[in-house]
Amino acid sequence: CGGSAVEDCAGECGGDAVIDACGVCDGGETDSSNCVQDGFSLSLGNVSLSSGTLDVIMNNESPVGGFQFELTGINITGASGGTAASNGFTISTSSSTVLGFSLQGGTIPPGNSALLSVEFEGAPDEICLGGVVLSDPAGSALDVEIGDCFSIISGCTDQAACNYNQDAEEDDGSCAYIEDCAGECGG
Repeated sequence: CGGSAVEDCAGECGGDAVIDACGVCDGGETDSSNCVQDGFSLSLGNVSLSSGTLDVIMNNESPVGGFQFELTGINITGASGGTAASNGFTISTSSSTVLGFSLQGGTIPPGNSALLSVEFEGAPDEICLGGVVLSDPAGSALDVEIGDCFSIISGCTDQAACNYNQDAEEDDGSCAYIEDCAGECGG
């Protein structure tokens, strides 16, 4: 390779291409959790109760021709974006179910990223995926692993309050700042 030059992973003499976190030459991925894993799975991500949005993350080792799932604990008001939209899928929703398919027979290629974003109403303590169906391009059901439910611990998040809850992820408005004569917070 011309003396002291070294071939990069793309075979270019003196090139600068390197293997990324997913093992792809010059791929650019730095986070291995974004790499395609074996099998198929759906999980929840980026849940925001304040804005009423969440992402459904899909890992698929081969193309997916359609999907359907339910979300419990919330009222679905819409769904859009993600790999479903970028691959031309039609997305339909009811108050509890999301359905996606391609009228042109398209598929979602292998990946590990946001399938779509869901808009919802409600502020539950727990949101769960259920009734999950993924199908291959021929319409056959695929074996799918379902991620954990999203749950939030509510309580007082103000450290100055006498009933501060260090485990609380969301303030529930219960903070009290005065103890009664028996030493009970807010009594």
